[in-house]
Amino acid sequence: MRVLMACAAFPPFIDGGGPISALLLAKMLLAEGHDLRVVNMADTAKHETVEGIEVHRIRPANVYWNYRRPRPAWKKLAWHALENGNPRAYAAMRREIRDFAPDILLTDSIENINVASWAAARSLGVPVAHTLRSVFLLCWRGSMQKGSRNCEGQCATCWVSSLGKKHFSRYVDGVCGETNDVIARHVDRGYFPNALTRQIPGAIEKIAVDAPRAAPANRALRVGFLGVHTLYKGLDVLGRAALILGDREMEFHVAGTGTPADERELRAQFPEHNTRFWGWTDQQTFFPEIDVLVFPSTGREAFGRVAVEAFAYAVPVIGSDLGGIAETVEPGRNGLLFAPGDAEALAANLTRLAESPDLYARLSCGALESAQTYLRPRIAALNTAFLEDTLHRHASRTATPRDEVAL
Repeated sequence: MRVLMACAAFPPFIDGGGPISALLLAKMLLAEGHDLRVVNMADTAKHETVEGIEVHRIRPANVYWNYRRPRPAWKKLAWHALENGNPRAYAAMRREIRDFAPDILLTDSIENINVASWAAARSLGVPVAHTLRSVFLLCWRGSMQKGSRNCEGQCATCWVSSLGKKHFSRYVDGVCGETNDVIARHVDRGYFPNALTRQIPGAIEKIAVDAPRAAPANRALRVGFLGVHTLYKGLDVLGRAALILGDREMEFHVAGTGTPADERELRAQFPEHNTRFWGWTDQQTFFPEIDVLVFPSTGREAFGRVAVEAFAYAVPVIGSDLGGIAETVEPGRNGLLFAPGDAEALAANLTRLAESPDLYARLSCGALESAQTYLRPRIAALNTAFLEDTLHRHASRTATPRDEVAL
């Protein structure tokens, strides 16, 4: 089928797991034989090819496109308001849809591409599928957290500032998420009322090692963290656990970056004598150097790609028992779980792992087995089936006259 894939960001722009997941999805669809074009926002409009994928980069329809950079308060307010339905994005995506004439529009995240893209497709009679990778549609912060406290529901500010997003979700025919948790959080609040739902995990390219690992002998247990240095990711929890563990024979390897202020604050929480800060590094370099990955997020991750990537290196994961991490880490099989924010429980799990070579060997074996379920061929087939089912869903729905599409 002809698939127009619109995404918030696409390589070479990489600011986290989202663009990597988008690239993997595009490569899977291409390998499945689909006629694919990717469209996303960028500073400069241009057409290019990225790893064999046709990519159209278009000028931002909003006041800016890179929402990771610091912005004046008035620009942030304008950006968030327009994300609830941007007429310029509607017009831009109608042009892209008309030009490519796809069988289906697939949106992978929706920031910048805009929820109005769904209305644009609907107005042209094109089915719409959406992949959830965050809670941006529910929360203007994209985290559903205030400070370090998780929100049980939408606060008044987020409810009001997301009304347009919820309205436009009625034009989506199929929605998939990498975990059941992220799907339920939207559907339970009335989003995507006309869509079929499907849980499809993110994919990995390959298994990186041939055999499970043995527990480290005659050296310290190497404990790793890979991700953005923020309180949301729980790096402070790992720092407190490291201090609790004191002089136990462990090393802490922290990869990734954050804002200068966050890095200063979070680095100060680790003991100096047994901590190494790597900065930003790739997984191929990092994972072979650690024995266990800690994923201590205090927020409800939509998936937790880094955990699955660790499995591909036979690295077990100790993660917080929350959101997507709790669906990915199976205690006693490929890792261990602890209560979010509980540094003492994390320290106890690390001690348990360090003192039990048999447990470590079993978890490493389970991690490698788990990685098999995330390989590209299997996930590609699941995505193709999802798109086909979405087409059928669109065809069977009671048609809404095109002139009733509301922007």
